[in-house]
Amino acid sequence: MTQIVQGRSDEVAYLDLADPGFDVTGHEMERAREQNWYARTPWGWAILRHAEGTTVLKDRRFRQGNARWPAQNGIHDGAWAQWWTETLLSLDGPDHTRLRKLLMPAFRSGAIAKLRPRFQALANELIDGFAERGEVEFVSEFAEPYASRILCLLLGLPDEQWPQVAYWADGLGKSFGVNVASDLPLIEECLAGLTGYVDTVVAERRREPREDLPTTLLQQQETGGKLTSRELSVSLVFLAFAGMETTRNQLGLALQTFLRHREQWTLLGQRPELGERAVEEVMRVNPTVTWVTREAAEDVDLFGLQVPAGGIVQVLSTAAGTDPRANH
Repeated sequence: MTQIVQGRSDEVAYLDLADPGFDVTGHEMERAREQNWYARTPWGWAILRHAEGTTVLKDRRFRQGNARWPAQNGIHDGAWAQWWTETLLSLDGPDHTRLRKLLMPAFRSGAIAKLRPRFQALANELIDGFAERGEVEFVSEFAEPYASRILCLLLGLPDEQWPQVAYWADGLGKSFGVNVASDLPLIEECLAGLTGYVDTVVAERRREPREDLPTTLLQQQETGGKLTSRELSVSLVFLAFAGMETTRNQLGLALQTFLRHREQWTLLGQRPELGERAVEEVMRVNPTVTWVTREAAEDVDLFGLQVPAGGIVQVLSTAAGTDPRANH
């Protein structure tokens, strides 16, 4: 649904982001972007153009706006609401900076580079499973098992556990949907399952360290890093579900993009050195993260739009990334 209201100088669209059927990549968004650099939404304002979106993301007058997501969906307490507010996605300011610094050593480029041969071997194994057939159900036969098994590798989990981990991660992924309230029983079931499993793994690594992510973070905790047991648990669960969910979905969206631009797929096959640029381009035009939320920490005059303290803005990723005004 798109409603037009009279703005101060231009028409401003209303985009019903709370409608599960609304397509943030569709023509309604494009029309709204042509009318103005922002639109109204059920939660505040959506930023639709590249320049304004970039400004918001860099503007220190805005902070992380995700902590209020449970309350915006009528959920004010319970295990999921508490966990959500403790994740890196919701924390802001010194708490966010401290936790991010504590987690970063586990993701140094050198540590990840050592695992690349195993990533490649897994991809080859999965492709071998359908190459002769000449067709594939890409998400179920490649994207999901690849993302889940990579996650198990990083967390030091048995490879055969990937279907269970994928189930929990998929259920927790509904945290980002607009049907959070109705999906809450499944979300909390999956949160409890994944948390219990992660806590068991952490206890095992305390007794028998390995070369994996839980051990690395435990060592950070034990060497004065001030990473609490609760922060360790919350962070590992968040990394587990977010790592699987976003990787699986982005792989699917990447293939969708290449199916729409087959000449680019052919070019990539001819020039594999373009791979890194191809990844960046796919994530610009067809990202799995549909919007980035920010909350005004004070009253903000944003290019003439008055955003009060506590006001929510969402930078729509696809809209900003495909804005024809930007020189990408």
